[in-house]
Amino acid sequence: MERPLAEKAGLGWVGKHSLILNREAGSWFFLGELLIDLSLPVDKPQEEQCGRCVACMTICPTQAIVAPYTVDARRCISYLTIELEGAIPEEFRPLMGNRIYGCDDCQLICPWNRYSQLTDEDDFSPRAALHAPELVALFAWNEEKFLRITEGSPIRRIGHLRWLRNISVALGNAPYAENVLLALQSRQGENSLLDEHIEWAIAQQLQKRSENQVEVQSSQKKRLIRAVEKGLPRDA
Repeated sequence: MERPLAEKAGLGWVGKHSLILNREAGSWFFLGELLIDLSLPVDKPQEEQCGRCVACMTICPTQAIVAPYTVDARRCISYLTIELEGAIPEEFRPLMGNRIYGCDDCQLICPWNRYSQLTDEDDFSPRAALHAPELVALFAWNEEKFLRITEGSPIRRIGHLRWLRNISVALGNAPYAENVLLALQSRQGENSLLDEHIEWAIAQQLQKRSENQVEVQSSQKKRLIRAVEKGLPRDA
């Protein structure tokens, strides 16, 4: 809702990912408003500076940017992992990868964000418990630990259930590992919404295990054939 006001106030222009872009900060900034009764000079809107660039549209994992300046929120991973309260549509689960809270791909790829500067505000620094953690470890958090570690973080507002829902999808997308499968199985039966995503994730893990076994057997068979061929005379 603030973006049209920010655009008219001359803070930037709307990029093709629908976010406000500023020449000096890219899209990495927060919008805020002050309601006052003073007369102020009117700023001129900035001209659009995206040109023919469609990097944000191309990089989007779910192709949520359906047209320049138009985002289908129902496809956006940020919406799916943060705002959506129910089940994540199955068609989007494999595309989510290991994203468990939001997605910034359209911003990370944007050329204008190379001009943004890191903030020195401590509140925006990575928290040790959330900095490159193991998904299995995050999946083991109980609600008390989730609330304690995410206190003061926007992550907290999705709640423990959706946190586990998102991680279960990420675990399903992970390479096969026995500890991943065991972690998923350990939370079965806690909640029907969670169970739906856990069952999907377990199916993904079992399929990868089966594919790995076939690949190993195929590799062993090829080595055996080569060994036999080396032992045969040339005219055999």
